[in-house]
Amino acid sequence: MAKASPRKIEKYGDRFKATAVKLSSLPGVQVKDVAAALDIHPFMLSLWRKQVRERVIVARASKLDVQTTAELRRLRELERRYKVLKEEHELLKKAIRFASDRKRRSSPSSK
Repeated sequence: MAKASPRKIEKYGDRFKATAVKLSSLPGVQVKDVAAALDIHPFMLSLWRKQVRERVIVARASKLDVQTTAELRRLRELERRYKVLKEEHELLKKAIRFASDRKRRSSPSSK
C-alpha cells in the first residue's frame, strides 16, 4: 500500500490572514481566485473570513495599494471576457458542424 504524502502545514500570521480576507472582500473578486493566488485552500480563506466576522482575528490588514486593487479588477474582467469568448467559440464550432452536415446531405454528388 502506498504511503500518503506529508501534508503541507504552514502557520500564517494574523496580519496575513486579515490581508487575505480584505483581498477576498473586494467587489468582483472571488474567494477561490484569492486563495489560488495565495496558494491556500479556499476553505481556509473562508474560515478566516468567518473568524474576522466573529472578531477572532483582529489584526489590522495592510493597506492595499491602488495598483493591486486595479489589477485584481482587471483580472476579474479578463476572466469574464475569456468565459464569454469560450462560449462563443463553442457555439461557432457547433454552427460550422451543423452547416457542413447539411451541405453534405444536400450535395448532388451524394444522390
